[in-house]
Amino acid sequence: MLEDRTTAASAPTAWPAAYPQGYAVVDVETTGLARDDRIISAAVYRLDARGEVEDHWYTLVNPERDPGPVWIHGLTSDVLEAAPLFPDIAEEFSARLDGRVLVAHNAVFDWQMIAREYARAEREAPVRQRLCTIALSKELGLPLPNHKLESLAAHFGVVQQRAHHALDDARVLAEAFRPSLRAAAADSVRLPLQECRPLTEWRDTAAPRIGQQAGGSGGYGSYRPTSWRPSRKRPMCPHPNPGRYEDGKRLKQGMRVAFSGDTSIERDLLEDRAVEAGLHVSTSLSRLTSLLVTNDPDSNTSKVVKARQFGTPVVDEAAFGQLLRDVEPASEP
Repeated sequence: MLEDRTTAASAPTAWPAAYPQGYAVVDVETTGLARDDRIISAAVYRLDARGEVEDHWYTLVNPERDPGPVWIHGLTSDVLEAAPLFPDIAEEFSARLDGRVLVAHNAVFDWQMIAREYARAEREAPVRQRLCTIALSKELGLPLPNHKLESLAAHFGVVQQRAHHALDDARVLAEAFRPSLRAAAADSVRLPLQECRPLTEWRDTAAPRIGQQAGGSGGYGSYRPTSWRPSRKRPMCPHPNPGRYEDGKRLKQGMRVAFSGDTSIERDLLEDRAVEAGLHVSTSLSRLTSLLVTNDPDSNTSKVVKARQFGTPVVDEAAFGQLLRDVEPASEP
């Protein structure tokens, strides 16, 4: 393993006291990318406080529906039909996650898929914090050509054997995370930890059973989210819009905030917090929008595209959560 490609080839003797005591490096393969898609395999590498592997675990999961893009993950209906259902593996999964920080590449996706599966099973995932290795690589300033797992692996000399196989992806990530963690510890870098709030309710609508094709062209775009509550009408914000948010400053009551993409905290709850803080939650983005909140600023959603065109400031969910803690009162009329 070529761990000397980072600034710290070995674990520093003085370890930051505030760092977590253990990690669960996770990868899940799914039937697709939408909110109603399901987990079909999961892997967990448990690491100690300094990133050393303690053990690993892998399972297939019967999604009770068409497996989606078989050409990517290689798991067919025949293979998955005999696999356990998620409620059957939930307890073992919990034991692997309990008391640890969930680590994943694009962690918001893995966390959301896991949280939804637990909600369907009427259980709660024992995860309170997550760490995204994309965010950590940015904190460390790693010279990566892009944010793909294969690029992070190549930087640290980790050889991928079976891409898009949950167990091998988790292994690769664990081996790349260890030198990243050591580099962060050597420079006392603050880890980009984010809060995880489990879903507490879920309602599934009818979905294709395993072995039954869904409507549409197949693949990651075949399934549409149908189980989320419709948007609610909110009272008008009583404060005038003070203009755009400026980096490094506080939010101010009356600012117009828009959201794009998935959030780890339920969208309704996040919007409620914004309204309670005195902000105006907008369902669209215009030149009057003060701030866009998104965990995927590189996406091409209409809001993100307009934000680029208008020069609207963009922050992620974690940064927005910090800003909500200290919102400046509206100016007196």
